[in-house]
Amino acid sequence: MTSELRVDTLKDASGNNSIAISFVAGGSAKAWINFNGVGTPSVTDSLNCSIFSDNGTGDYSISITSNFVNAGYSCTASNDGFDDASSRPVVSTPNTITTGSFKILNGGTHGGSDYYDLNPTMATLHGDLT
Repeated sequence: MTSELRVDTLKDASGNNSIAISFVAGGSAKAWINFNGVGTPSVTDSLNCSIFSDNGTGDYSISITSNFVNAGYSCTASNDGFDDASSRPVVSTPNTITTGSFKILNGGTHGGSDYYDLNPTMATLHGDLT
């Protein structure tokens, strides 16, 4: 048996701090992933992400379980790592974004093509799902 709950506004238990349900649905992350890219990469935790592929050093592909309406969703990636040679922060860049997948590249920071396996590496996606 399925059921449906229809509301316009959510409030806390005391009846305060209300928020429109459209804000909750529209503003919540629709997918995210946190993974260890060092050694044999492994997913620490995720939401709406399924297949995870290691394409080489600092290059990862992630499939989205429930597709986005279009490839214009927002994808932000980050990591907790530094280039060991220069101690400069390494940039995580979303790449090759489609409705059902995206890539993350860790590195290439100062115009270079050096990539790094880092732990953790993370991505958060916002947009409309199909």
